[in-house]
Amino acid sequence: MTVRITVVGAALFDEGRLLAARRSAPPELAGRWELPGGKVEEGEAPEEALVRELREELGVHARAVGRVPGEWPLREPYVLRVWTAALEPGSPAPEPLQDHDELRWLGPEEVWDVDWLDQDVPAVRQALGHRPA
Repeated sequence: MTVRITVVGAALFDEGRLLAARRSAPPELAGRWELPGGKVEEGEAPEEALVRELREELGVHARAVGRVPGEWPLREPYVLRVWTAALEPGSPAPEPLQDHDELRWLGPEEVWDVDWLDQDVPAVRQALGHRPA
């Protein structure tokens, strides 16, 4: 039995806009867009991993708001699970600190203007249906 490793993705919303992050590495993913996040470490709750990853990758203080239903397979043994997230009051603006070279806030009419990673497309669709009011 293969142990699955959870990768958390953040559908980070602010003023109705979704944050997209452009990968800078590895070469096969560079230039494509994703929901920011990363692997859940052993003994870490997914929501804690989400908050940690957003702090490490973007330099922000955020909180997990709610789990987006579903999960999306990545390369074995990884699986993507997504949470909606929000910036904490007083958080610095996001910056691409690790793994990304550009960030973009996308309004509802712009969400599909970027070249999302294949596995992020269904996750983004599902997350948009769970956008916080």
